[in-house]
Amino acid sequence: MTQELRQPIITVAGHVDHGKTSLLDAFRGSDFQREEAGGITQKISFTKYPLEQIMKSCPLIDKGNIKLEIPGFLFIDTPGHAAFTSLRKRGGSLADLAIVVVSIKEGIKPQTAEVLQILKANKTPFVIALNKIDSISGWTKHDNLRNALESQAVHTKQDFDEALLTFQGSLSQHGFDSDLYFEVSDFTKKVAIVPCSARTREGIPELLLVLCGLCQRFLKERLTISQEAKGVILEIKKDKNLEYNEAILYDGSLDEGDELVVANFGEPIAVKVRSIQEIMPLSSKYASVKKALAAAGVRMQFTEKKDILPGMPFQEVKGNIEKIKAQFRREISNALSVDKEGIIIKADSLGSLEALITLLRQENIRIVKAGIGPISKTDILSAKANLEINPLDAVVVGFNVELEKDLEKSNIKIFTNEVIYKLIEDLQEWRKKKQEDIEKEKILGLATICKLEIIHKYVFRNSNPAIFGAKILAGKLRSNLPLIDDKGEEVARVKSIQSDKSTVEEVSEGKEVAVALPGVAFDRRLKDVKFLYSSLSTQQIKQLKKNEEFLSGTEMKIIEEIENLRKALD
Repeated sequence: MTQELRQPIITVAGHVDHGKTSLLDAFRGSDFQREEAGGITQKISFTKYPLEQIMKSCPLIDKGNIKLEIPGFLFIDTPGHAAFTSLRKRGGSLADLAIVVVSIKEGIKPQTAEVLQILKANKTPFVIALNKIDSISGWTKHDNLRNALESQAVHTKQDFDEALLTFQGSLSQHGFDSDLYFEVSDFTKKVAIVPCSARTREGIPELLLVLCGLCQRFLKERLTISQEAKGVILEIKKDKNLEYNEAILYDGSLDEGDELVVANFGEPIAVKVRSIQEIMPLSSKYASVKKALAAAGVRMQFTEKKDILPGMPFQEVKGNIEKIKAQFRREISNALSVDKEGIIIKADSLGSLEALITLLRQENIRIVKAGIGPISKTDILSAKANLEINPLDAVVVGFNVELEKDLEKSNIKIFTNEVIYKLIEDLQEWRKKKQEDIEKEKILGLATICKLEIIHKYVFRNSNPAIFGAKILAGKLRSNLPLIDDKGEEVARVKSIQSDKSTVEEVSEGKEVAVALPGVAFDRRLKDVKFLYSSLSTQQIKQLKKNEEFLSGTEMKIIEEIENLRKALD
């Protein structure tokens, strides 16, 4: 019976501009896409898509005498990946199925690759909507998609086949075998590709048919409704003085007055449902209801205000509150298991955090601390503690989060982004460069490479100590560094360095500073000297030359100059 199964939850994901919202508009017969700012989805939007609409949009079901048992679909249109990755429940993806929308001419873009990675990690079945077929030169529309694919002019058919093969090749590189939907004999082994055009609605009935078939054939057990209401909080929204918890109810039925337990990082939170609003069919508007049946996009108000975090699961209490709390504690603990050492990460929701952890672990990056919300002073302090343990971990990574106001500037590296793949890419690039710097430091040891040009018009003190202006032409100048002159003769060790009226321990190439040298009278010892160099022993020079891959061309040139000065003295 229809009542026994709930609506499958279908996530629509893919690269920006490839037509996710336009595809849903084609399903709905609406034009939401035009209403979005700049045509880009601003927030997660639900579409309740009832059985009548499926039958109306897909006459193929009637023609094929297919008896649908599902009561409709709940589509979720996601803004890029920040939201897509947060659509998780315990044990995997919140979505029963996904539609990955790909523009036929652009293929797999980085954001699409990220979606595929997450779908694979969550073992979520998906269909490819190969969109914008009408953009192929000479394409003509037919009533039946299969006929259209076979009846195009020769050059149009060639262009389509070439684009399809290229896309299938890219998809196989991500570990997925695929074929056109009517060529797939085993949907458990191959991903179905449905060519379509959201603009002309070509391929839309076929896409719906494939979704219905997959749901009825493979997801019946998953779609059976149980007794307790279960869901995931997606966002906490404020409207005037009211606070709503926007959520997906993915199992059971939710009633006004129900008691729920919502998971948290510490103790799970017990709340009572004051009011429920449910998304209306084929609309972006909500209507007040006394009861909502899964699957549904809902807004709930609770009887009292509690600090609830986005991405957290909730479950209805039926005399088993302690059991649910214990289960949530265990699940959150397992989901956020961290390492003894590693980087600090933050995300906007539990699902996003789990996705970030999963992808970082795939890259063998360890995590010592993970949390939800903006990057805080505590996160910076935790990263600072890593400077002593492992400088590669002295970093904070934030996915779709901001920095707390008045956060002090520090020497800790902070990465934030709304796209996971870019975040991980930036982190890896920084870690690689940092590792090279660490290796270089080890090799250099005490052998600091430096060349200074004395600025003779700035002599602040002649002796005890001599203080004068200098420009660092190459390398680094450090306190206590022994210097030689441009004849190779020893001068003195640097007593102190002043930069911008502050005493500093070290300065890099290009800076102009005041240098203090003890035991030197400037007018007698340095009046005719133009350059000063760091004093390197023959052994140090040999060691540096052996490791020249870690040194810049300028640094190698300075080493040669110092070596020649040494030889001239011998």
